[in-house]
Amino acid sequence: MDMAQHLSETELSAKILRHAVPKMSELNIPVTPDNYAVWYEYFKGMNRELKLAIDGLLDKKLEFTPEVCHSLYKTYIQIQYPEVIENVQIETQALINTLLAKIASMSKGTTRFSVSLSDFDKALKGKPDPTVIQTLVDEVSNELDEIIAANTEMDKSLTIINEEVGALKTEMHELKSEVMTDQLTSLNNRRAFDKEVISHIQSFNQSNMQSSLLVVDIDYFKKFNDNHGHLIGDKVLTYVAQALKNGVKGDDFVARYGGEEFVVLLPNTSHEDAHKVGENLRRKIASQNLTIGKEKRLPLGNVTISVGVSTLRPTDDKDSYFIRGDEALYRAKSSGRNCVIGEAVVETLI
Repeated sequence: MDMAQHLSETELSAKILRHAVPKMSELNIPVTPDNYAVWYEYFKGMNRELKLAIDGLLDKKLEFTPEVCHSLYKTYIQIQYPEVIENVQIETQALINTLLAKIASMSKGTTRFSVSLSDFDKALKGKPDPTVIQTLVDEVSNELDEIIAANTEMDKSLTIINEEVGALKTEMHELKSEVMTDQLTSLNNRRAFDKEVISHIQSFNQSNMQSSLLVVDIDYFKKFNDNHGHLIGDKVLTYVAQALKNGVKGDDFVARYGGEEFVVLLPNTSHEDAHKVGENLRRKIASQNLTIGKEKRLPLGNVTISVGVSTLRPTDDKDSYFIRGDEALYRAKSSGRNCVIGEAVVETLI
């Protein structure tokens, strides 16, 4: 039975945390965000393939080396980027909760010490005998020792927590980069594109900043895969990706949308200027004769692209903005490919 049944998200996260960290410690597995993500999923019990893999390793009493841990993360977790970030956030929250608890504990100690001093002052004003004074001094001395010890422990805890939070911030930055990056081409991915489009729409609504979009597709891409295999197809994708990235400038945003399709967001760019950018990219890519192999060079010929252009309108959301560019791309394909076509109605554009 997995832990996900009959528990709220908060209860589930807390319960998994109590099981995962001790188990990782038992197996000498560092509690890094990547490793924690693996064991979070294991104890959650929903990722069946991961659970079978780890259970197999445990049954065989195999060591969880860094290589094994990385393989588990890459094979069973990496494709679930939102889950990974959530797990890192959980671990960070656990550290913050520990810090807050220690601060609260210290605060209670200093408050108690203040009360003790006040009581001590009142007792002295009552002119007590030497025995009572000795008792009061002993009590205050004990309170002070506790405060000093608490402060020392607090200093140690703050140092350790600061180091752990610093490491987590670095890991979080790297994970965030992975979440927004296409692994094959190193371009931004569709998730990053969706976020950037929303930013363009907000800028347009707030300051009327123009934005134009190029939707790009590699012509006859299937033939590269069919004739030469997917490895060559990947090289063609990488070539076009780099050509697009190197062919724009400034705040222009290039992403792989999916398959052989790319998108280019052009801030502060009119429809006419975006068409020119698309044409420059098309011409640049088509001008190269690609070959493969170092010694026996096999010619691949020219790689060409078709491009559709749309420009942001006041009524657009991210979907309508993209759809018009995609429709323009379809017309470019229907017109013989290797060309740039703008959206159907340009007169209404600002």
